[in-house]
Amino acid sequence: MTLIIFDCDGVLVNSEEVYLAAELEFLASVGVVLERDVYTDTFMGLSPPMWQARLQSIIAEQRSAPLPSDFFVRLDDHTTARIEVHLAALPDARQTIDGIEARRCVASSTPSARLRWKLQQTGLIGLFDPHIFSSDMVANGKPAPDLFLHAAAAMGVQPGECVVVEDSVNGVMAGKAAGMQVIGFTAGAHCAGNHGDRLGMAGADRIVGSYGDLAAALDGLGA
Repeated sequence: MTLIIFDCDGVLVNSEEVYLAAELEFLASVGVVLERDVYTDTFMGLSPPMWQARLQSIIAEQRSAPLPSDFFVRLDDHTTARIEVHLAALPDARQTIDGIEARRCVASSTPSARLRWKLQQTGLIGLFDPHIFSSDMVANGKPAPDLFLHAAAAMGVQPGECVVVEDSVNGVMAGKAAGMQVIGFTAGAHCAGNHGDRLGMAGADRIVGSYGDLAAALDGLGA
């Protein structure tokens, strides 16, 4: 394997656990109750436009009244306030990634400016810059393969020579659709219960629960 493609949220940084808690809290405050596991499987890994469209559709099933016009602005304000306080790199991320000999990049559903901000805030940007790719660079976000294929092409690597590290069902599906090996990564605190099993069912080739295990798994793939 020549190229390791890292997702960002929930793989490099702890933002998924922060987003999950904040979003479920905000939704409950307006009378929309969603099960945690259903929410993670449905929404994790989506680009913001896809996330908003799918969430709006599900909320419409629970509410007879239309959403307030500022609903998503208020939700974004709520989650942004939490991220700016609690964002951090996952334990051992920097040390492990710095020791990987294969080429590496980031391919995330987060918009470019916000993605670079997350990596900058957590001190990880130097591990990847300038090889940082966002779903706003392609027509279709995850679970479509577009972003991973774009990243591989930009790096001059064939899809079959890539390993994707992903924590979401949508991301795993995208990696497999791109013809890549996929490691389902469950080190984040948001990966509760049988999350690893769900990543396996989505097509992940291996399930890894820590950065220490990730290094060994990549060695096994020849990365």
